[in-house]
Amino acid sequence: MSSQHRVCVYCGSKTGKNSTFIPQTKALGHALASNNIGLVYGGGSVGLMNEIANATLSRGGQVHGVIPQHLYDLEVAHENLTALHITDTMHERKAMMAELSNAFIALPGGFGTFEELMEAITWLQLGIHKKTVIIYNIDGYYDKLIEFINEAVGQKFITEENRTLLKTGNSVEECLQHLPFQN
Repeated sequence: MSSQHRVCVYCGSKTGKNSTFIPQTKALGHALASNNIGLVYGGGSVGLMNEIANATLSRGGQVHGVIPQHLYDLEVAHENLTALHITDTMHERKAMMAELSNAFIALPGGFGTFEELMEAITWLQLGIHKKTVIIYNIDGYYDKLIEFINEAVGQKFITEENRTLLKTGNSVEECLQHLPFQN
């Protein structure tokens, strides 16, 4: 495996209805490849997952997909990646994605994306890893979640210090600026 830095991108297996999601997802993939940053993602050939993988590959970037066997069997795996890792379970998938990555970025998505984002930030809070966790808030998609997280700080369930662990970018450039290996 290459020693280059890799970013794990969590995102939807659907493209959503907002017309900015696809071009902004592609822009992130292009930027990763242009900055010699590899992509680690869920290994799918559908939704925003497919868009980020293809965009990164189209600019010569490395893409590592990690998919559990049951999803691979449903024929949703992307077959043209730098590497496709097949795991037995979703838990193994998430652990491998974290292991292969130096940072995390959450794009728009559903329950799976939310769960992965929350796990990554919780692991950072607990010291299980020391990797940057970023929300790419495309067109305000995560505004309500960010508002809710800030409410949890106000209610003293999340400390001010731990709140600073979760970074937010409203553009590809802002997301890349949060990456410690890009500064």
